[in-house]
Amino acid sequence: MKRLVRIAFLAVALGFGAWVVARQWEEIRAGFARLSWQSLVLSLVAVVAALCSGMMTWRALLADLGSPLPFRPAAKVFFVGQLGKYIPGSLWPVLAQMEMGRELGVPRSRSAAAFFLTMPVQLGSGLMISGVTLLTALPGSVAPYAWVFLLIPLLAVVFEPRVINAVLGFGLRKLKREPLERPLTRRGMLTALGWALLGWTAYGLHLAAVLHEFGPSGVSAVVFSIGAFALSWCLGIMTFVVPAGAGVREAAMVVVLAPVLDRGSAIAVALCSRIVIILGDLVCAGAAGLAARRAVDPRRDPDPGKAV
Repeated sequence: MKRLVRIAFLAVALGFGAWVVARQWEEIRAGFARLSWQSLVLSLVAVVAALCSGMMTWRALLADLGSPLPFRPAAKVFFVGQLGKYIPGSLWPVLAQMEMGRELGVPRSRSAAAFFLTMPVQLGSGLMISGVTLLTALPGSVAPYAWVFLLIPLLAVVFEPRVINAVLGFGLRKLKREPLERPLTRRGMLTALGWALLGWTAYGLHLAAVLHEFGPSGVSAVVFSIGAFALSWCLGIMTFVVPAGAGVREAAMVVVLAPVLDRGSAIAVALCSRIVIILGDLVCAGAAGLAARRAVDPRRDPDPGKAV
C-alpha cells in the first residue's frame, strides 16, 4: 500500500511539473536554442550543487533537533519529498518527508519542524546575500525592492534559538503534540545558515551560466546573478498558493534582470532557469532514490570477501 501511495505521489508531482513546462513550451524552446551545451551542463551542475546544499541545510536542522541521518537516506527523504512542491498547495513536501522520515525513525513532529525551519533560513539568507551582491554589482537595482529587505531584522530574530524554541514549543502545545526532545542550538542554526548561503551562491552560478549566452559576462555579472536569483526565489517562496512558486519567481526574475537584459531575453533566461531546476530536481531525486536502494538491497553481499 505504501508503495502504491508513493508511486501515485510521484506520478502526480511529475504530472504537474510537466504541465508547468507545457504551458510555455514555445518560449522555453526558443530560449534553449540560444544556449550552448557547455552552458547547459554548467548550469545543471550548479543547480545540483545548490539542491544538495538545500538538503544539507535541512539535514543540519534535523540533526540539531535530535535526528541525525546518514547522507544517502537523508537525500532520498529530502529530494523525493521535494517533488511535492510541484503539486498545488504548500504541504505536500512536508507530508512526504514526514512519512518517509518516520520509516527511518524520525518523529513526524521533528520532520515538520525541520521543514518549516528550513524556509525562514532560506528566506533570511537569500535576502541577506541578495542585498549584498546586488548592492555590490549594480546598486540601483536594489531600490525597487527595498521593502523586501525590511524583513531581514525580523528574520534575524528568528535565527535566535531561544526564540525559535519558544515558538516551536507554543505551536506543539496548541496542536496537543509532545514537545521536541532537543532544542535547537546556535551551532546548528549557523551550520544550516552556512549551507544555505552556499546554496544561493551555486544558484547564482547556475543563472550566470545561462545569462552568459544572452550577453552579460564577467565577475560583476556573476555577482549580480547571485543576487538576482536569490531575490527572485525569495519572492517566490513568499507565494504558497502556486506549485513551487510557478510563474511568480520567473516574473520577479524578469523584473530583476531588467537593468541588464531586454524583456524578451529576460523572459527566455527565466524560463531556461526554470527548466534546468526541474531537471535538477529529477536528477537529484532519481540519484538519491537509487543510492538509498543500493544501500539497503538485500541481494548485495555485505561482505564480498567472505566465503559463502
